[in-house]
Amino acid sequence: MPEPTEIVPEAPTWKGRPEYAPAELVDYTAQTGDTIPALAAHFNTSVEEIYAANTFIPRDATTMPPGMPMKIPIYYLPLWGDPYQIIPDHAFVYGPSLVGFNTSAFVASQPGWINGVMTWAGRDNRDGAHIVDYVAINYSINPRLLLALLEYQAGALSNPVRPSLRYILGFEKTYYEGMYLQLVGAANTLNDAYYKWRIGTLTEFELKDGSLVRPDPWQNAATVSLQYYFSQMLSADEYRVAIGPEGLFATYSALFGDPWAETVEHIPGSLQQPELRLPFPAGQTWSYTGGPHTGWGLGQPYTALDFAPPTDKSGCAAVEEKYYNIAMADGMVVRSEFGLVTLDLDGDGDERTGWVLVYLHVGTEGRVPAGLSLKSGDPIGYPSCEGGRVTGTHIHISRKYNGEWIPADGPLAFNLEGWVAHNGRVAYEGTLTKSSLKITACVCGDLYSSIRSDYYQE
Repeated sequence: MPEPTEIVPEAPTWKGRPEYAPAELVDYTAQTGDTIPALAAHFNTSVEEIYAANTFIPRDATTMPPGMPMKIPIYYLPLWGDPYQIIPDHAFVYGPSLVGFNTSAFVASQPGWINGVMTWAGRDNRDGAHIVDYVAINYSINPRLLLALLEYQAGALSNPVRPSLRYILGFEKTYYEGMYLQLVGAANTLNDAYYKWRIGTLTEFELKDGSLVRPDPWQNAATVSLQYYFSQMLSADEYRVAIGPEGLFATYSALFGDPWAETVEHIPGSLQQPELRLPFPAGQTWSYTGGPHTGWGLGQPYTALDFAPPTDKSGCAAVEEKYYNIAMADGMVVRSEFGLVTLDLDGDGDERTGWVLVYLHVGTEGRVPAGLSLKSGDPIGYPSCEGGRVTGTHIHISRKYNGEWIPADGPLAFNLEGWVAHNGRVAYEGTLTKSSLKITACVCGDLYSSIRSDYYQE
């Protein structure tokens, strides 16, 4: 008689969401960073309908408290994607979950080829671990996620034999050759998708076989970002593996443990921006030259605003000594390097926690050193053309909270002395409004883009 064989059940296959009746109320538990406008976009409904179904939510709500039960009126769309969540949002950003993690020490403990990498990146010659850290801190993406992607796609931590690094992550584009620029391409792609989901503008994408995917309305931003990333890098079959439990999640967990087991406060409910000044001294009038645009790199998130001092010269001209940039709030300088200053507003000296202000294009001469505690109004340095591609002297400012870039427009819009930022039709356009007053961004530096700081402390 033949031996009995064990019957192994097939893995469940995702069959898709049911065809909900129009405006049918579905249960939803708020996730970190959720806002009402974004939820309306995810569920194909409207802001007003969500408020009507959840009368306990105040109209001026910013972020939803994680774990809060809600009812969402849903309007069914076909082809909603897989609901499996790969990693939590706190494992995506350069935030509090990284406190105590040392990228160099971790990489050195692994046998993979990344230990032998040395290349020029960011005005310095850097080894593999420091390349990862450099991309991670500037783009505010978790270095553990970048390492997991390098391992999943190229065996960077486990395989001692180094492959060609030319297009190691699959970005076969001009000027994206080598590990550093491949990571830059990954960071731009990941951030663009993450923050588009955050604001509700990423509603669908295609796989390489032409299949259409609409991210599941219950998804979290980190998972949607990785889904989109893999849709651009892998074949359709490889994509389906990568976004499942045997894909990137398995690699990440094997390296760093289950990220869902960590309890990390990332974006709390009802988050509020602290009081901020305009980035130049009281009594001065500068030009608002750039409305909401990318904080770092390309694409979303549109977190940054630009201001330029008065000058009778165009281009990258030196400015008068009185036209310097200031601390927009009390804080500690945690980074001061070529073209860049970051100010930590909670004063713990860690850029990964709390509110952080990022100043870009700060000139070398007069730039405040790292480690210094500043009061609101203290000098930061002078606007310049240093640090990135620019057309003229200016300062570029953006905000982060617990490592997450905060969009310049939206429920947590940039508010500088009562001037509130609003998006334009495209990046760099937009306005600042204060009561009935409106300033329109323009590189022309005309009357309509001029803004005066009227901040005075009693």
